[in-house]
Amino acid sequence: MAHRPRSPSLVTRITHWVGALSMLVMIGSGWQIYNASPLLPFIFPAWATLGGWLGGGIAWHFAAMWSLMGSGAVYLIHGMASGRLRRDLRPRAAHLLLRDLGLAARLRLTHAPATYNAIQRLLYSCVLGVVILAVATGLSIWKPVQLGFLAWAFGGYDIARCLHFALMCLIVGFLIVHVCLALIVPSTLFGMVFGRRVIVIDEDESS
Repeated sequence: MAHRPRSPSLVTRITHWVGALSMLVMIGSGWQIYNASPLLPFIFPAWATLGGWLGGGIAWHFAAMWSLMGSGAVYLIHGMASGRLRRDLRPRAAHLLLRDLGLAARLRLTHAPATYNAIQRLLYSCVLGVVILAVATGLSIWKPVQLGFLAWAFGGYDIARCLHFALMCLIVGFLIVHVCLALIVPSTLFGMVFGRRVIVIDEDESS
């Protein structure tokens, strides 16, 4: 066993935090927009919304959308160029996923810093897809005429709006789990903030 330094790159850390802040702004402003025309028989409390009114919510929502799209594009391009997406986020084989699910169910799944298990890889890969779909459905209900092909692809304006809300719920659920796990394993949070951490690598496996 050997200790080798490995840390998220500066680009990864910046795009992570810009994307996280953008997503929080989009959620709060999205709830403000939702309250103006609820889909379900409830509204979000005012303290959880952003914008103060419909126009303010829309302004915040689209400002954050552009920063999310920009940081997301940089993250994906850097991840592909550096090999991080392939190395760290590519889903593992089905039998490894089943193994880790079984370990998690028995509360025996361990976490090695800077190494994603099969469950984490699947979740992180899926949430990237969910965010992309959330942006696409959001664009389709923002410009249902100009981007009519998008609205058509999602089954029309009403269905696209329902899908957008459902995708938002998935993102919020992921963020809650993600933050809880980061607090349980604070070394991952330290590395994403400061970019320095040490992991243990088995020389036999790395050769």
